[in-house]
Amino acid sequence: MTLSQKWTVLPALALALVMFAVPVALVLREALFDPGWTLVHFERFFGRPVFQNVFRNTLMVAGIVATACLLIGYPMALYIVTRPARWRPLLLFLVLVPMWMSILVRTYAWMVVLGREGVINHALLALGLIEAPLQMLYTSGAVYVAMVQILLPIMVVTCYSAMTEIDMGLIRAARVCGAGPVRAFRQVFLPLSLEGVLTGWSVIFILSLGFFIVPALLGGRRDALLGNMIVTQVAQTNWGFAAAMAIVLLAATIVLLALVRLLAARFIHSPREGGV
Repeated sequence: MTLSQKWTVLPALALALVMFAVPVALVLREALFDPGWTLVHFERFFGRPVFQNVFRNTLMVAGIVATACLLIGYPMALYIVTRPARWRPLLLFLVLVPMWMSILVRTYAWMVVLGREGVINHALLALGLIEAPLQMLYTSGAVYVAMVQILLPIMVVTCYSAMTEIDMGLIRAARVCGAGPVRAFRQVFLPLSLEGVLTGWSVIFILSLGFFIVPALLGGRRDALLGNMIVTQVAQTNWGFAAAMAIVLLAATIVLLALVRLLAARFIHSPREGGV
């Protein structure tokens, strides 16, 4: 890298420092110096089972939501990328439309749909399939459904972007060499699209860790995530303990993503590099 190229990187580094490094340093200072040097907030977090259970539940929910988005979003992206070029912008537009609405608005919409007097219960009662309204609101299922619906467009767009970089001539070559459609997809297309799969899964996992509105409005007491507890501590002006929980969540996220990336570096290559 030449000297002129290094100078062009400085604005990006300065922005990253101001927007990311400085806020994290301030949160870490709040966790370790409240009021003076202390580890009491971390001891409190790791010393009480209730906080550890919420932490494990947060990681589990994030993993399940990211995996569910992958299982639904990958086929959707594959369908879009195999359509004629003139239809793809419209299909992507339909996928992205829900993201234009606030998460809070969409969460309230799910409360209307899943409530005892909601659309689903009314439809099931009208069809005679149930005799009494089902309890769908304030359950873990409601939290999962809403989070998947909110984050699904991100997975679709990420997988679609990776799929568009794949040379379809490789698929045709595999077919010419005797591979059937399923085998050509499994051995050629799927490995080349795994980079987008990993990126989408990682992004959704990170975003799921910070959710607090959806669990607060749609879930029960057992569905609280670490974000909900951080919000509660901030509301009670327990800044040090809230900062400590935020640092623990950040550290766990970095470690898990580092492990995922380490595995990906060994087994996954970019479509531009020729696949696995």
